[in-house]
Amino acid sequence: MSRRNDHDPESLNIALLIDADNASPEHLDEVLLVLGELGTINIRRAYANWRKPALKGWVDRRGDYSIFPVQQFDIVKGKSVTDMLMVIEAMDLLHGGTVDGFGIMSSDSDFQPLVLRIRQEGLPVYGFGTAKAPISFKKACNRFFDVAKLSERGTDGKIEESKIDEELLKVLGDAFRASTRDEEGYTTLSELGQRATQISSFSVRNYGFRSLKDMVRSLPHYDVKANGDSGIRVKRMR
Repeated sequence: MSRRNDHDPESLNIALLIDADNASPEHLDEVLLVLGELGTINIRRAYANWRKPALKGWVDRRGDYSIFPVQQFDIVKGKSVTDMLMVIEAMDLLHGGTVDGFGIMSSDSDFQPLVLRIRQEGLPVYGFGTAKAPISFKKACNRFFDVAKLSERGTDGKIEESKIDEELLKVLGDAFRASTRDEEGYTTLSELGQRATQISSFSVRNYGFRSLKDMVRSLPHYDVKANGDSGIRVKRMR
């Protein structure tokens, strides 16, 4: 029986599926922490041909993180079919009706159709991979996290010029223009965030911040203020 309508995050059943051939175990702590905000990660599976010596890092850590290893032998030398097995099992979980959200740990564009199919059922998908992951996979996810940046934190609360992404500025600008504003030109931070996530899979964590409020405060040309019961309000100055 599905629990998708349960508003208690801890009761939501989350599946983490790991493409071990295209993911590193180095940032598992951060991945589990972020995905744990969506619900309880009851399903943790890593897919690979575990005979490969290059996967020793996963073999050494899988027990510590309660990750179930799924074996898939290479049917043809030099050709892995691990992705296909991972997709099959993801669809089994989806149609089983007991999973409320997915985490896909990979940087492989082959999973983009899977992500889109899961989202068609109204379930969220969080992607975890490297900065070099194909943009098609990043944008397909509700959120995509650069695993190398998950452990980074802002220092003085300012984003360095080199970290300001033109795409990020455009997404926030478009979101602000689409938001409802008061007579002073301010919109709520929550609406800004909702509008932004409708058009992008960006994550504030990819820029070293814990919250959208801290990120927007650090950007040029944005004014952020608290407004009593109305919460945080944001205005783009120019």
